[in-house]
Amino acid sequence: MLLYSWNVNGFRALLTKGHWSWFAEKQPDIAALQEVKAEEEQIPEEHRCPAGYQAFWHHARKKKGYSGVACFSKPLPQKAVYCLPGEDWRGEGRLIHLEYEKFHFMNVYFPNGQMSEERLAYKMGYYDAFLDYAQDLRRQKPIVVCGDFNTAHKEVDIARPKANEGTSGFLPIERAWMDKFVDHGYVDTFRHIHGPQAVEYSWWSMRFKARERNVGWRIDYFFVSRELLPAVKDAWIEQEVHGSDHCPIGLRLDPGKM
Repeated sequence: MLLYSWNVNGFRALLTKGHWSWFAEKQPDIAALQEVKAEEEQIPEEHRCPAGYQAFWHHARKKKGYSGVACFSKPLPQKAVYCLPGEDWRGEGRLIHLEYEKFHFMNVYFPNGQMSEERLAYKMGYYDAFLDYAQDLRRQKPIVVCGDFNTAHKEVDIARPKANEGTSGFLPIERAWMDKFVDHGYVDTFRHIHGPQAVEYSWWSMRFKARERNVGWRIDYFFVSRELLPAVKDAWIEQEVHGSDHCPIGLRLDPGKM
């Protein structure tokens, strides 16, 4: 199975720029998009639900043109869920959970905490609510979770760690949650395949020619629960793909080992 995740930073803009040809070239079994910034009805029909796929869209209801996630899936899931439990976590279009025969798949656009202390607290609350939800689901079958976590976990995951120690996205409290997530038995598939010293990024600021200079952050991830690790065949980052301030990340799973 070929899985992809990509924060597209505006799906309509991606179409206009002509970079969505990437999808036709890759033909993933499941594609997870974050920050689509559109409602389903605003997308041209041929891209709203590509031929051969089931499409799932979840837009932000509190603020139009903000956040939003989408999934395109060749296999038909058994069920689709669009929010974490609890009213606090609804309305921002941040999650699609698809249940398949052998695993739960979650596409998540985690909150950004840079705006204010209030938004940082919201982000941390969302993290904890997500972990509780994943742990409940994991009692039934393994977990695959992908998306923009909005946190660089280790110093190797950010080009300038010292300069960003006080910036949300690399705060000790955020990185400690990532440690807790790993301690609960979730494996960063990129690190599993490439080791702790591999230096690749998935997001670059649009300022100061950061991408041209490769001054980036790795904040987009594919995690699997530990029991699914034998099925992980490869994981990678496609830094050469443009069209967004993020680039796609990929995961290949062996269904025979699930």
